[in-house]
Amino acid sequence: MAYDPGAIDATLAAAVGDDPALIAELRLAFHDGAERAMTALRDAGDDGSAWIAAASRLRGLAASFGAVRLMAQAAAASSVTPGDEKVIAKLTRAIARL
Repeated sequence: MAYDPGAIDATLAAAVGDDPALIAELRLAFHDGAERAMTALRDAGDDGSAWIAAASRLRGLAASFGAVRLMAQAAAASSVTPGDEKVIAKLTRAIARL
């Protein structure tokens, strides 16, 4: 699967204009939110409700920032066995590439 790390910057530039400092600040906010969602996924263990809630938060965050592929991966995470380490690793790599 290909990743487009510029998608977030393009989405942010469209929303706030050509302000590199603001774009950098919003990008940091995205990564902080994504890390919190990933922590919630890891902490969910085999609790299906907590797992789905964390995956949904990540999906919503990705959608807000135009990270379409991450959004799709987070949506797919909602339908796997809670605590799936392969899914956690895949999402972690996807976030790191953005």
